[in-house]
Amino acid sequence: MAIKNRCVEKGLLFHSDRGIQYASKKFTNVIDSYKMITRSMSRKGNCWDNAVAESFFKTLKTEQIYGNKLISKEQMERDIFEIIEIWYNRKRRHSALDYKTIKEFWQQKNNFKNVA
Repeated sequence: MAIKNRCVEKGLLFHSDRGIQYASKKFTNVIDSYKMITRSMSRKGNCWDNAVAESFFKTLKTEQIYGNKLISKEQMERDIFEIIEIWYNRKRRHSALDYKTIKEFWQQKNNFKNVA
């Protein structure tokens, strides 16, 4: 989703938990096909490596996926899109970003780039 909606720059890190969906050959081939993306997973038994990603995926799975097994794949895709693109990126304030939303952070970063 992010690759389709944003300009991907060299050095992009894709953080994930150690779930099979992120370790599968099919998924790793897609990520590796973008030469500018580096995959990042926690070391086994060490949740602090990617604590932000671990927390995000735990919350997403617990609140959205596990409780909605009876909805259609299309509805699940819409729900996840709304959670990530609408709420998480545009409305949720992140302490690691000085309490800005992700959208505000990228707008500020791009404005600084254009000035420099």
